[in-house]
Amino acid sequence: MEEYLNAFTNAFTGTLNWTWKSILFDVPWYLNYFWGLIAISVLVWGLEILFPWRKDQAIFRKDFWLDAFYMFFNFFIFSIMISGFYEILELFFGSLGVTINSLSVVAIDNWPMWIQLVVFFVVLDFVQWFTHILLHRFPVLWNFHKVHHSVKEMGFAAHLRYHWMENVLYKPLKIFGVMLLGGFEPQQAYIVHFIAITIGHLNHANIKITWGPFKYLFNNPVMHLYHHAYTLPKGRIGVNFGISLSLWDYIFKTNYIPEESGSIALGFPDEKKFPKNFVKQNAYGFWNINK
Repeated sequence: MEEYLNAFTNAFTGTLNWTWKSILFDVPWYLNYFWGLIAISVLVWGLEILFPWRKDQAIFRKDFWLDAFYMFFNFFIFSIMISGFYEILELFFGSLGVTINSLSVVAIDNWPMWIQLVVFFVVLDFVQWFTHILLHRFPVLWNFHKVHHSVKEMGFAAHLRYHWMENVLYKPLKIFGVMLLGGFEPQQAYIVHFIAITIGHLNHANIKITWGPFKYLFNNPVMHLYHHAYTLPKGRIGVNFGISLSLWDYIFKTNYIPEESGSIALGFPDEKKFPKNFVKQNAYGFWNINK
């Protein structure tokens, strides 16, 4: 028991200290996710202001500050809070003989760095795409995912507006993806993480980007807007589930872009029952666990 308590405490304080050092610029710039997130957010927000897709949408759109709070809560505050529990789980599974290398399918640590990064990026993106489908497929998960789909006007900060329970689901599955790669995370994985943040911000931003012929590879704001559409094609649980890559949607026929005006209603059919503030939104999934 003492071992688990020490692991929890060390992980919690370590994550807290790292975040504080990041705020004070006391970590390498390429690992400073705190200011990196702010820099990416300001850049994409600037693009929204200069080149708005929906020109009648306010710069400080509906729920702008709520989304901004979600962004910092999910990316930092909750990460600090949950870090100790992940360390306990690692110890527990380690005691059962399950390690980060247990499911190794391919070892990429001797490959050229750029290939390591590409493979790491693609594998984790597929895992997230699949997880995203699960969030729509099962009602118990959908009730938590509704937080993200309660956005009524799209903007960059909507990217990280989601229920903290999604972290609980995504993180173990992403670790599963890393386990398939022999438990290996490339030394320069920070490049992948920053690219993913940037693409996610752009996909939710009020700007029109389609990437031309690369739209079949990379997700984009036009495609992702229809993921948030109030009205979905008949019989579909959702469309355009891609996170960074659109590739999976085109391969598995979950893509859907009927037009590109950007003037569609967002949300979901029973949204009138959904709370409007942070606390109640995060309690909703637990109140409706069996619905």
